[in-house]
Amino acid sequence: MEFFAWENIAFGYHHNATYNRGALMDNAALQADTAEKMARFDVRPPNPWLTAKNFSGGNQQKIVVAREIEQNPKVLLVGQPTRGVDIGAIEFIHKQIVALRDQGAAILLVSVELDEIMSLSDRIAVMFDGRIMGERRPEETTAQELGLLMAGINGKAA
Repeated sequence: MEFFAWENIAFGYHHNATYNRGALMDNAALQADTAEKMARFDVRPPNPWLTAKNFSGGNQQKIVVAREIEQNPKVLLVGQPTRGVDIGAIEFIHKQIVALRDQGAAILLVSVELDEIMSLSDRIAVMFDGRIMGERRPEETTAQELGLLMAGINGKAA
């Protein structure tokens, strides 16, 4: 939380060739890249020099989502990707996740938002008490059936 937005964008990716200038980080390139990501993901205010603690929770979330999605990972584990963000940002983030999936990335989405799970998932695995209770396709299940699985009841809803 004490780091600037532009420093947060580099977390985990400091070896990225875009950000390196020999043995040192290319801070100017990193700051420019952060400004571009902030514009694309509508981070407000779009100031790479603010520390993370100065952004709302939703805008902190957008910075993290931008950092991870923009790396074009082969596998993305994303938990609560739209928690605390505004409705416009939810739609944008969902489109980014779908685009990443369409490029061939494997996405493991963890969310408490059933609508989000139903709209973004190809398959849904429901866990209860540390066990997978069932796996369903969104087009072949209902919220009631998933609710039963979440409650530890394995079976079709009546």
